[in-house]
Amino acid sequence: MIFFCNFVGFFENRKSKAKLVNDNMKKHTFAIALVLLMLMPGEMWAWGQEGHRIIAELAYHYLSAGARKKIDKVLGKHGMVYVANWPDEIKSDTIYPLSHKEGWHFQDLDGGMTDAQIADALVNYPKEGGSLFRVTDSLRTLLKNDPTNHDALVFLVHIAGDRYCPMHMGHMDDLGGNKVKMKWFGSNTNLHTVWDSKLIESQGYSYTEYVQFLMDKYGAERKNIEQKTETEMVLENYHVTSEIYAYQETFDGNTYHYIYKFHQPMEWQLYKAGVRLAMWLEELY
Repeated sequence: MIFFCNFVGFFENRKSKAKLVNDNMKKHTFAIALVLLMLMPGEMWAWGQEGHRIIAELAYHYLSAGARKKIDKVLGKHGMVYVANWPDEIKSDTIYPLSHKEGWHFQDLDGGMTDAQIADALVNYPKEGGSLFRVTDSLRTLLKNDPTNHDALVFLVHIAGDRYCPMHMGHMDDLGGNKVKMKWFGSNTNLHTVWDSKLIESQGYSYTEYVQFLMDKYGAERKNIEQKTETEMVLENYHVTSEIYAYQETFDGNTYHYIYKFHQPMEWQLYKAGVRLAMWLEELY
């Protein structure tokens, strides 16, 4: 309760400056992003810039006309896609310092947890390893009470993607795969970065091409995804994470083998994230 009150106050203090934030996003986001790209490691981008755009565009496509109109009124036409990466781009800014300090973007967990333990973590939020579960619920509650809250909506669009990225539910002892070193076509990287961006980039699609591909490939599963409980969805993500870690034990270092093994699970997680985001937004708007 204390967290939620502080959380609401945090966004309410910002809401009066929403127009300023929106103007700053238009004027300064490119400059901020450029500086961060030059100075910061790849692992700062959750799902990568392309991944978040894919999820937002998928969700936008699946929204009803009424919900889309209301969201456009808050974020601008097609704004969901254009702001999808903003919560990553401001990590070094003072606008929302707690988003980085308190780990809003991830919920690292121990390996080998049971399904019952994962289900419990969704209700009794873990005190360590980030606060993604808690923040997701708080954002949805905040927007239910005030759908016009610009910044809360921007964060929900972004964090819905983080919630279904396997390495944003990675192990605490290696910081969600950031300490697991890998080679990717001969270049040094880490497991977290591979799942944030490199797997997506390996397919060579633009984000709009990838959205169309995912809808064509997985569209028949949309209703099934919408009918799943949040516990089922998070368990599926954790099981993918467990499979990723298990494969590290036998991975032969061949990047093509890795892409062949995991590009479809990656695409499935992207598609599910888009469908769930659309479902949440439809409930709110």
